[in-house]
Amino acid sequence: MKVSTQSVRFTADAKLIEFVSKKLSKLDQFHENIIDVNVTLKLENSGQVKDKIAEVIVNIPGKSLVVKETNKTFEAAVDKASDVLIRQIKKTKEKLREKRA
Repeated sequence: MKVSTQSVRFTADAKLIEFVSKKLSKLDQFHENIIDVNVTLKLENSGQVKDKIAEVIVNIPGKSLVVKETNKTFEAAVDKASDVLIRQIKKTKEKLREKRA
């Protein structure tokens, strides 16, 4: 599984990219046919506070799972997105099993 990270309006440091790759590579445990994971990290400048947005797209055969999370730090946003993706992957796998049965 390939994890690609893109940053918009800023340059992501190596620690952040490594964190994202390590966190999202754990999705392999829940679905063995994940093709790739695309992560887009953005800065949202709305008013006084700069929010961080992590948009994660997981491509599996026949389907793409998309999660967009906003938080004060990229790490927290990726963390939340990872939790949501795990739930979505489990639900998708369960539906696939029900179709086969």
